[in-house]
Amino acid sequence: MTNTGRIRKINQDAFLERKECGLWVVADGMGGHNSGEVASKAVIDAMTNVQLPDTLSGKIDILEAALKSVNYQLLIKARKFGPDGVIGTTAVLMFVHHDQCILLWAGDSRAYRFREQHLMQLTKDHSYVQQLVDKDLLTKDEAEHHPFSNLVTHSVGTSEEIYVDFADSEIEPDDLFLLCSDGLNKELSDAEITQVLSAGGSLKEMNQRLIEQTLTKGGHDNVTTLLIKARSTS
Repeated sequence: MTNTGRIRKINQDAFLERKECGLWVVADGMGGHNSGEVASKAVIDAMTNVQLPDTLSGKIDILEAALKSVNYQLLIKARKFGPDGVIGTTAVLMFVHHDQCILLWAGDSRAYRFREQHLMQLTKDHSYVQQLVDKDLLTKDEAEHHPFSNLVTHSVGTSEEIYVDFADSEIEPDDLFLLCSDGLNKELSDAEITQVLSAGGSLKEMNQRLIEQTLTKGGHDNVTTLLIKARSTS
C-alpha cells in the first residue's frame, strides 16, 4: 500500500508483490524532474519481468544482476540532465527460499520482522546518519530526526558501481515481515509500528493503519508499506 503523503505532490514510491514466486519489492525514488518516479518504476518493471531459478545462489545472482542493469539504465537516462543529473532510487527486495527469507537492498528503505510481539529491523540503512549511529555519535532516535537523515550513501542509479547489501532470516510460522520506504519510519517509532501490528487484523487493515498513523503524524514524505505473513501451523 502506498500514499503520496500530505506534503509531496508526486508519489515517487513504488512496490511489487509477486506471491506466485515469493518476491516482494519496495522502491523509493529520488531526484528532480520527476525522475524519482522514473527510477522506482524502473526497479519495479525489472523485478516484474525477472524469472527466478530454483537455487538460492541463482536467485540472488539474477536479482543482483537486475539491479545492476537498472543502475546502468538510470545512469544513461540521467545524462540528459547534465553532469549533476540524478535519477536514483532506493530498493529493498525480499524473496522466500524454503524456510528462509532473503533480503537485498540499496539505500534506506527497510525490512522488519515481527515475531511474538517483537519488532526487529533486518536491514541496515545505507545513510549518513546510520554511519553516525555506528560511530556512537547519534542514537537511533536522534538519527530519525536529524536534518541530514535523508542522505543515502548507496542507491540504484546514483553511481557507476552499485552496492547491494544482503541479509537472511529463518521463517517461523506466523512471522510477519514489513517492507517500507522511509516515509514510515521517519514518522513512526518502532514502538508505534509494534503497536499497530500487535493490534492484528488482516494485512490490508494493518497496512491501512500504518499509513493512517503516518499521515496523522505529518505525512511529510511518500509512504509505502508492504506486509507479508508466513503461514500458520494451525
